[in-house]
Amino acid sequence: MLKCKRFVWLLLLVGLLHPFFILDEARAHKENAPAPDVIVTDKMPPPDTSLTPVETEKSSKKEPHAEKTNPPDDKKLEEAKNKSRQDEGNNKREAERDMMEMALELLNSSQEYWVKGDIENALEILDQAYAMLLDTNGDIDISRQKDDLRLLISKRILAIYTSKYTVTNGKRSEIPAVMNAYVEREIRSFQTIEREYFISAYQRASFFRPIVLTALKKAGLPEELSWLPLVESGFKIRALSRARALGLWQFIPSTGYKYGLSRDEWIDERMDVEKSTQGAIGYLKDLHEMFGDWLTVLAAYNCGEGRVLRIISRQHINYLDRFWDLNDQLPNETVRYVPRFLATLEIIKDPRKYGMDLEAQTDRQSAYVYETLTTNKRMNLQDIASRIDVSEDLLSTLNAELRYKKTPDREYRLKIPPESMEKLVKVMDEIPQADKPLTAAYSRSPALIRHKVRAGETLSSIAHRYKTTVKAIRTYNKSLRKSILKSGQYLSIPVRSSQSAKVVQERGGDIKKVRESRGNARYKVQKGDTLFSLAKRFDTSVPEMKRINNIKGNALKVGLMLRFNNKAPAEKEAGNKREAKTYVVKKGDSLKAIAQRNGSKVDKIMQLNNLSNKDNIQPGQVIVVR
Repeated sequence: MLKCKRFVWLLLLVGLLHPFFILDEARAHKENAPAPDVIVTDKMPPPDTSLTPVETEKSSKKEPHAEKTNPPDDKKLEEAKNKSRQDEGNNKREAERDMMEMALELLNSSQEYWVKGDIENALEILDQAYAMLLDTNGDIDISRQKDDLRLLISKRILAIYTSKYTVTNGKRSEIPAVMNAYVEREIRSFQTIEREYFISAYQRASFFRPIVLTALKKAGLPEELSWLPLVESGFKIRALSRARALGLWQFIPSTGYKYGLSRDEWIDERMDVEKSTQGAIGYLKDLHEMFGDWLTVLAAYNCGEGRVLRIISRQHINYLDRFWDLNDQLPNETVRYVPRFLATLEIIKDPRKYGMDLEAQTDRQSAYVYETLTTNKRMNLQDIASRIDVSEDLLSTLNAELRYKKTPDREYRLKIPPESMEKLVKVMDEIPQADKPLTAAYSRSPALIRHKVRAGETLSSIAHRYKTTVKAIRTYNKSLRKSILKSGQYLSIPVRSSQSAKVVQERGGDIKKVRESRGNARYKVQKGDTLFSLAKRFDTSVPEMKRINNIKGNALKVGLMLRFNNKAPAEKEAGNKREAKTYVVKKGDSLKAIAQRNGSKVDKIMQLNNLSNKDNIQPGQVIVVR
């Protein structure tokens, strides 16, 4: 019975699979069908004629249904199409790469023609290379590579066009002499309102220019660039711009680092003539390789190569991206910068033509020559100069990279005038050791002095009094929005910690200005003082003050020394403050704790420092405790 059931199931299965077998045989038959001119042999079985027409019709109706229910074949077909599209994309990218390689070959060929002097063929080949790269295929990587290659070709075209207009005539002069309205305007400026500046800068150039000129010749750059510092800094080695550019060549810190100019608490090599000149030569060379046109190079030196490149990228005419093509789109300072340089060259070429007798007015200084001595001792340049009988200014100029005119406590090559070596070696041990620069401590944790504003005081006068800056006072007094101060207002004044005690002793009643002479008190008039305020302060009357000091009228002149017969109580208090003990407030301190620690009382400390119950003490604040 079990075998019978298995046989029945087998028959049913064969019946179900029979149409698929027929379909496979039909497909195989179709694929292996011979061409029309091929004779069918006995190997190909003849069609089965035993089937009735009805059966044949049923089979033909089942074939389409079999094709629809065959998803594996549809999937293979789709994969084949995807593969075909992928192969087509790969072939297209390969063709694009071949085209870019061909463009690079044309770029190299143009270089060969340019070297031979065949400029026309060089430009024609570059035009062909550029035209090959105009089309894009939508691929981001390919488009980016094409953009880079087009920029490279554009730079080469610009360089070749520039070389067509360069006139050398056997001289080292790649900077064309141009005279137009821009240059004429700068010449008039140098002749009139900037005449003193130009002459002074020219005189300073006689000291520095020889070493700059030598470096430019060695590097193969145009000699005219030796006058660029006259426009940049007026040949001032410590010239500092609003953008924090420093030195003869006006390097900002980031560009200085890029071209090997170091900075630390002791030195800033942007002020060193030789090192900054080498940095400028490196920068100018890089800019010339980028732009090819020296006037465009100078524009980029002034406002940055990135800005000039962005302007060039917006140009759409003939690739002639020379300075005069970009002039209207550059910053105003750069628009004047290049004509100022050309005006400088024009005046120096023939100063008498422009009414300047530069030779007669030149201050003939000694040349920039020196000897070097290696030392690791901290010394003030002023002490060195006095020991070897040379000018401090000359010694400071030779060692301009020293930020505080002190030699560092590490190995340093000190430059000294010729024939001074033997003197310095003999007196080296006699030169006192200098203090370390205080800038780091000052910038990190300044002491704070509490100051009560008096009538007539301004932020500038207060800053001058405490040897600080208006900006520093504003930093520690956020409520200050304007320079106008109110009498009685309290300010926190940042000062160096090492000078805080001295400042406290000199503040308040101007104790330093009050002196005793033969039993009389003396006082130096300050800005804001009046006869009435001083009479009240020194416990006297205005007529008495006028009589003793022979004063006519009611006006007081700042700096006038006044005498008082009796020592007033206010002056006695000032005398006590002269011996005051000070304390720098630390984090977590309170007036009670400070008073206990210093053997004083809270009320006394508040009285000495003009503090009220509403006032808070701050870390770093200097207060009088006794």
